[in-house]
Amino acid sequence: MIDLSMNCDLLRRILTGFIVNEVRKAGFGRVVVGLSGGVDSSLSAYLGAEALGAENVWGLLMPYRTSSPESREHAELVVKQLGIQSDVINITSMVDAYFERFPEADQVRRGNKMARERMTILFDHSAKLKALVLGTSNKTELLLGYGTLYGDMASAINPLGDLYKTQVRQLARHMGIPEVIVQKKPSADLWAGQTDEEELGFTYEQVDQVLYLMVDRRYELPELVEAGFDERFVRAVFAKVQASQYKRRLPLIAKVSSRTIDRDFRYPRDWGK
Repeated sequence: MIDLSMNCDLLRRILTGFIVNEVRKAGFGRVVVGLSGGVDSSLSAYLGAEALGAENVWGLLMPYRTSSPESREHAELVVKQLGIQSDVINITSMVDAYFERFPEADQVRRGNKMARERMTILFDHSAKLKALVLGTSNKTELLLGYGTLYGDMASAINPLGDLYKTQVRQLARHMGIPEVIVQKKPSADLWAGQTDEEELGFTYEQVDQVLYLMVDRRYELPELVEAGFDERFVRAVFAKVQASQYKRRLPLIAKVSSRTIDRDFRYPRDWGK
């Protein structure tokens, strides 16, 4: 087993410092985060509250009619423990109004619509509250493409994007997030009974080991097999990483001038400030 443990005290300082610096450099003082009741969004909220103060964090609960009551309970537990601002916005009528026209839509289309509906609400509140949207996608999800483009993958800043799921759990425990949230089966809660690991076909513990060696250590396929991983599993993971590369890039711009925005005209996000 690969040891993915971290110095949580140091990591905590780095991530809260990141939030403070990036929020203030962009000219803001607050953040808004979508609270699902899961460990990722809970950790983002905890980090945001520690970095900016609870009064500067808004948590939005955005249930759909099939959402688990447990998800809302856990999200409300985070709000109560942190003392952050919050609101509940039910997305059922918005989503159902659209799919009345497309009743044949499968669960994937419906789940993507829910994720994007929630993100439009978060960015509307970003304008309303003058707050940046705080991301909740971890490194495992981003590498596997396990998220909705311009849905739950969208944000202004993301403190979790370089942490594997198992590392998110480790930091969550360190920061005192309730164990009932840390231990429960991860779920995007897009339909009744849905869990991430059943949908993916493997556990986060298993895939994090492969992803760490593949991405951080640059292991090739023969080296991963030699390290003891099943070749079919490794190939399946690599295929997901490769197939989802487009989700990790800004939209490609066709180059027709001497300075193109995503290639030749590249400056830090706080350029000129």
